[in-house]
Amino acid sequence: MKGGYSLVQIGLHWLVALLVPVQYLTGGSIERTHHAVHMGVTPSYWDVVQHHLHNYAGMAIGLLMAVRLILRILQPTEAIIPGTWTGRVATALHHAFYAAIIAQACMGFVASYFWFGIAPYHVAGSRIILAMVALHVAAAAWHTLVARDETVDRMVFPRRKRSAQEL
Repeated sequence: MKGGYSLVQIGLHWLVALLVPVQYLTGGSIERTHHAVHMGVTPSYWDVVQHHLHNYAGMAIGLLMAVRLILRILQPTEAIIPGTWTGRVATALHHAFYAAIIAQACMGFVASYFWFGIAPYHVAGSRIILAMVALHVAAAAWHTLVARDETVDRMVFPRRKRSAQEL
């Protein structure tokens, strides 16, 4: 197997992958909570819990993605097919993921603590990220089921240290 990611990079990837659906499942509580408050009604307990979960999970995702980006810079992976159009698209999608998810976390933080006016952009960002996730999952399925290559294995099995014979 070529290239690959470190165990820490893999762990961060899957932790973010588990937290992102939490954001989509709890996001509706934000509007319900704010609407109840503006109507002079006490929001439901469960909506308040989801609201907090959404906020704190979003901050965690932002921090985890920042750590992932730093590790990616410090421990770059070897491109499987550098220079091909699919390799360039994959690289662009990965860079877009870092930018979109970190920006999304920042917008959520700003909306929560400084200026709620940015919320519509935060919602639009969530839809963009959802489309990117769908494309990412489709590409992973294609690599596994059609191409039958080791691309997905790189994010499942940590890279191993190279021996002197492999260099």
